[in-house]
This record gives sequence, structure tokens and C-alpha cells, in this order.
Amino acid sequence: MQTYIALVLKEQGSAWGVNFPDVPGCFSTADRREDILPSAIAALGLHLDGQDAPKARDVTEIAADPEFAEELQTGAFLMEVPYNTA
Repeated sequence: MQTYIALVLKEQGSAWGVNFPDVPGCFSTADRREDILPSAIAALGLHLDGQDAPKARDVTEIAADPEFAEELQTGAFLMEVPYNTA
């Protein structure tokens, strides 16, 4: 099973937002924190269905990417999301 790193953001008064730095265009939302992972798994599966899975960076590579530094410094966090390629 492959995993992708998701960037999880929450602005006051909004749902949790999830996007995948290594899977452009793939995102999900969740109203409750406990729904973040199931929502992200579903979005990733639907987005990649029938496509070749892109190369995934590990969490340290994403965390070091300056593109995400501001979000990470202001409360966003990274999480691993499993993707079953079978």
C-alpha cells in the first residue's frame, strides 16, 4: 500500500480542508476532525481511479518544501493517507 502526504488546513468558521501536494487537483473537506482521514482516503481513491499513481514524497520532503512553510507555521499539519493501488 502506498501513502500520500496530505496538507490539512482549518480556517475559523470553515470546514477542514485537505489537499495533496503530490496529487494536483485532489482535495477533500470534512466538517469534523474525525472525518478528515476517511474523507481524504475517499477523495484520493476517486481522483486516482484508473490513473497511474504519481510518485509520492515522504513527510520530511513535504515538510521541508518552502511552498508549504507558511501554512505549516500558521497551524496546518501533515498526515499520511493510505492509497491502495490494488
